Amino acid sequence: MIKQSSSAFDKVGDKIFVVCNTIFMILFCVITLYPVLNTVALSLNDGTDAVRGGIYLWPRIWSLKNYATVLGKETIVTAAIVTVARTIIGTLLALFTNALLAFVVSRKKFLFKSQLSLFWVLTMYINGGLIPVLLLYKNLGLTSSFWVYVIPGMISAFNMLVIRTFMQGIPDSLEESAQLDGAGYFTIFVRIISPLCMPVYATVALFVAVYQWNSWFDAMLYNRMNTEYTTLQYELMKLLSSVMQQGGNANQIGDAASNTVTPTTVRAAATVATMAPIIALYPFLQRYFVTGLTIGGVKE
Repeated sequence: MIKQSSSAFDKVGDKIFVVCNTIFMILFCVITLYPVLNTVALSLNDGTDAVRGGIYLWPRIWSLKNYATVLGKETIVTAAIVTVARTIIGTLLALFTNALLAFVVSRKKFLFKSQLSLFWVLTMYINGGLIPVLLLYKNLGLTSSFWVYVIPGMISAFNMLVIRTFMQGIPDSLEESAQLDGAGYFTIFVRIISPLCMPVYATVALFVAVYQWNSWFDAMLYNRMNTEYTTLQYELMKLLSSVMQQGGNANQIGDAASNTVTPTTVRAAATVATMAPIIALYPFLQRYFVTGLTIGGVKE
């Protein structure tokens, strides 16, 4: 009788847990998704109507003029091309250089790896300052060029340490077996270590891609006078600044939008336009977060 009552009590407890967990997860999803859905609804709503308020998850009066205002800027196409290029090139180069550096300092036979790791950690806390960095980039010929977006970000102490920590968890037997077969270090890095590091590569790639896509301060600082090297975020920042300065004077916000856009709806459209590509990219990288964790490792 005691065992039966205990079993029945456990079943009731499991059901209560499932119900409570389901309710909690639903509430968590609602709290997380509501700001995003509300922003999307505002971006698709008529600006004048949005001033009345009361828009939550669904537009009341549909309109695409907010996106026409954001995407109608003359330099927006050039800025989008530059942003996509810096995101792709910057991510690939940063991932390769940080992974290669992490592989070097993660080898047990490499001398001074502790000292070098400490040196790179110090760069995370010590900075030369904005003006010295600007002068350095100018003397190196990086200002007024596309490469100022890519080269300075190729090495990141944080990303390198993240990859190095992951590589240190890979059994040494894999490397030793490859060396017995005559493989060099570069071959080991490319054909053995890198396939096992896909989860951490995907994580670091996402970090770098989000940074490159959202960055606008470097464009303002180093390429402010060169519209050919402007970025999408910088152009949207200028648009939002002009909208806010106009204080809602809709007739000055956009020539194609007439009087049906407001600062609130334009800001919402700009927000959706900037976050949509990253949201679309995330599902393709998410599968690598788990894949590779259990790929044919050797038990020590």
